Amino acid sequence: MATSPSSSDLISVDLGDRRVEIEHRLLNPDRTEAPLIVFLHEGLGSVAMWRDFPRALCDSGGFRGLVYSRPGYGRSTPRRKDEAWGPKFLEYQAQEVLPRLFRALDIDAASDRPWLFGHSDGGSIALIHAACFKDLVAGLVVMAPHIMVEAISVASIHEVRQSFLETDLRARLARYHDDVESAFYGWNDVWLDPAFREWDITDVVAQIACPVLAIQGDGDEYGTMAQIEGIKAMLPDTELLKLANCGHSPQRDQPAAVIAASVAFISMAATTLASQKGSESFP
Repeated sequence: MATSPSSSDLISVDLGDRRVEIEHRLLNPDRTEAPLIVFLHEGLGSVAMWRDFPRALCDSGGFRGLVYSRPGYGRSTPRRKDEAWGPKFLEYQAQEVLPRLFRALDIDAASDRPWLFGHSDGGSIALIHAACFKDLVAGLVVMAPHIMVEAISVASIHEVRQSFLETDLRARLARYHDDVESAFYGWNDVWLDPAFREWDITDVVAQIACPVLAIQGDGDEYGTMAQIEGIKAMLPDTELLKLANCGHSPQRDQPAAVIAASVAFISMAATTLASQKGSESFP
């Protein structure tokens, strides 16, 4: 069994063609008036792989939190044996799975607009979701997001495949996923599919209407600064945080800097949004 926080639960979610169990963890649910931060994990992530970071961020900012493992990861329902994810797998997660999870958890995004905190593939999902559901997202924090496929990404993902086949990586990942084959190959196969090389959401990003903080490490082995600079080119008001001595996982390499910047960004933007909402309600 994968290692996961004792407080994580499973909820049944209707995806239209099937039902799946999605592992999730709620943080500080009693803070009903606080901003809700939804954590979207990386390509090999899960609830457990976030470790204590979501709790630390939410406690620091006084926020509520939702952490979940996408289908195929963690304790969530694994991929079917014949299921291959296609080049639009991130769009599917953003446009279908996340809204259905919100409905299953009785989260009314229209009245309780969540903040999306996405890492890597999760950052891409956050960007796509915000572009498609403009009125249902309060803001975004994206770490090491992908808006296009870079050569460095493909090369590093090739190396990870070799590590999975030849080293103890499989055993280490099995601590976080009930079905490690489902988690690894669902992600790795699609990223190495030649058809995925043309994937690009630059035009999608341009449709986002909410505040965005984009974070990138200068030593990221899966992407360059072109990713977050591309977001700012489309959305000039985007705040950028470029971290030195930081790889693909800023929440592990530079957690204090990420938490400080994220709390300040969310708190300020949330205050502005609340003021605007109050002005609309009481002219």
